[in-house]
Amino acid sequence: MAEQYFARRPRSRRRPRTFEVTIRGRRFRFHTEGGVFSSRGLDRGSELLLRALELGPCDLILDLGCGYGALGTVAAGLAPGGHAILSDINRRAVSLAKRNLRANKITNAEVRHGNLYEPIGGMAFDHIVCNPPIRAGRRIIHRIIDEAPDHLLEGGHLWLVARSKQGADTLAGRMRETFGGVEVVARGSGYKVLRSEKTPAPTNLRIEPRT
Repeated sequence: MAEQYFARRPRSRRRPRTFEVTIRGRRFRFHTEGGVFSSRGLDRGSELLLRALELGPCDLILDLGCGYGALGTVAAGLAPGGHAILSDINRRAVSLAKRNLRANKITNAEVRHGNLYEPIGGMAFDHIVCNPPIRAGRRIIHRIIDEAPDHLLEGGHLWLVARSKQGADTLAGRMRETFGGVEVVARGSGYKVLRSEKTPAPTNLRIEPRT
């Protein structure tokens, strides 16, 4: 079986590549290698997600499973007064993401190594963005969704992108169960961008009428 891009220490040949892409009016340069997701260029799902993102200038962003860092790099550029954390279990991806932040002169971001939410502990964000590793299996994808509310501020959003033919509707159902709602904010090239919002928990306070 071929080595997967979510391996902790890829052993596949590196095969370094560089490509450039214009996203949201800015030109970005990315360095990639074998053993990371979409090493030949920006995949259509990530591009669709980046074009759909709605960020405030000072927002806090988590790029979960960042790969070589495309989502987090662009997102940090869209929120120059905020801060982005990029994380991945793949050490080669972490090294590339650090290199790509430097290459694109992104100073309001950092990269951390680790599995899922482990690298950010009890931190909370305005946005979690993720192009989930579908091949990692349902258990991993469900953890990404189920644990997201613990790492979002009130009013924060989880953004996922997935192929329509590879379970996008199933992910939407899981997000609806977890958050109480989900939106399809963009679709194209066989992908859907899904967004759920963390809303305040309902209270059980009873207001007594005045006498």
